[in-house]
Amino acid sequence: MQEITLRGMRFHALVGILPHERSVAQPIEIDLAVIVDEEGGGAVVDYRALYDAAAAALAPAHTDYLEEIADRALDGALAVSPRIRSARVAVRKPNVALPGPLDYAEVAAQRTAAR
Repeated sequence: MQEITLRGMRFHALVGILPHERSVAQPIEIDLAVIVDEEGGGAVVDYRALYDAAAAALAPAHTDYLEEIADRALDGALAVSPRIRSARVAVRKPNVALPGPLDYAEVAAQRTAAR
């Protein structure tokens, strides 16, 4: 097995449940790692396809929760190649409206391919 990791992808998206989060795009960071089966041959897993899967997870006009982005990113990553056995994603929102200091809020999720 091999692991491919894309770390610190940066995007801007409408994310959150507060009124201003529905109209002002915020920075979002995504880490995506996939486990690739070396056996079975087939094409090399293209990093660009994984990047595109992460970017597409933010495509809707607005998303309430980071969990929704994580789920879509996992679905997209697992669909990139039949050689991908599992995927892990972390979605971070650096600018969270909370009353105290905070670097970011993060949702991490992992899924195994249903094959």
